Amino acid sequence: MVNFFLMSFFTEIKIDEFPWKMEYSKRMMFFGSCFSENIGQKLLDLKFDVDLNPFGILYNPISIANSLQILLQNRVFTEKDLFQDQGIWNSFYHHSRFSDVNREAALGKINSRIALSREFLQKADFLMITFGTSWVYELKETGQVVTNCHKVPSSQFKRFRLEVSEITAVYSQLLAQLMRFNPNLKVVFTVSPIRHWKDGAVENQLSKATLLLAIDQLIKGTEHKNLRYFPSYELVMDELRDYRFYAEDMLHLSAVATDYIFDRFARVMISNNSMEIAKEVVKVRKAVLHRPVNSASVEYERFLLYNLAEINKLTINFPYLNFTNEKKHLEQDLAGIQESRIN
Repeated sequence: MVNFFLMSFFTEIKIDEFPWKMEYSKRMMFFGSCFSENIGQKLLDLKFDVDLNPFGILYNPISIANSLQILLQNRVFTEKDLFQDQGIWNSFYHHSRFSDVNREAALGKINSRIALSREFLQKADFLMITFGTSWVYELKETGQVVTNCHKVPSSQFKRFRLEVSEITAVYSQLLAQLMRFNPNLKVVFTVSPIRHWKDGAVENQLSKATLLLAIDQLIKGTEHKNLRYFPSYELVMDELRDYRFYAEDMLHLSAVATDYIFDRFARVMISNNSMEIAKEVVKVRKAVLHRPVNSASVEYERFLLYNLAEINKLTINFPYLNFTNEKKHLEQDLAGIQESRIN
């Protein structure tokens, strides 16, 4: 007779403990695809010190490397680095969130973020790099691999898939520069589990395989001890291989899948002490999202006073936590109750 209680019905990915841990006292920088954006945003929501995609979402390894080089060089963008299309000033190095109808405004957003993120990188403890695809768009006129095409006609670009050797050549040099710039930096690579379906299933797999092989060669072929790989791609492909873990487009991940991967990430990457603090942060965030049946009731007033007191305790015990927005929200609700009684 088969003993189903001893059977495992999915292949579990064993993730070794990382030799160093993320903590609230540490700084973390995230570069890469929308998967990196999701994980980084979760850490931001938990009040960790995070600089998230200072150039916007980046998908390919070369665009990520170019962005990091810009920070290392402390490059200042000028009008020569922008182009105008349909009344909008854009940068081929940046996401459209940096674009603007006003050229000086666009340059202001770009250069101020570069200055802030360069300073952050120099003091950062962790750099998380998420590769999304090995396919790139190269501007024919200049040979630049662009971060964003900004709806420029495809005829102006050459599209091709990077070779493993091209990625490793760029990153071998980049990693050496990063370690000189910040000797305490720990770099964690990962590959986005989100599939790029434009070229079909086979090309998507070849693209992901290229990224995985490049990362493997970089980690095995370097003397730097502060390089690691987190298997987000494998977690989805082998542990969550079911379409119920995907969004409606069947390509992006569902919220449940993202939460699961973050949980696995937190277990090996975040210290136990910081996880306990994070639980208290979650309580505060839930309090802010709470919608009372009667917003003028005595019970809700007590609820607000209690949570404001909890925020004050946390701020005293952990001064690096910033609850400014949450405190403002609760205080506004409390003031509304007190004002209604006066009237």
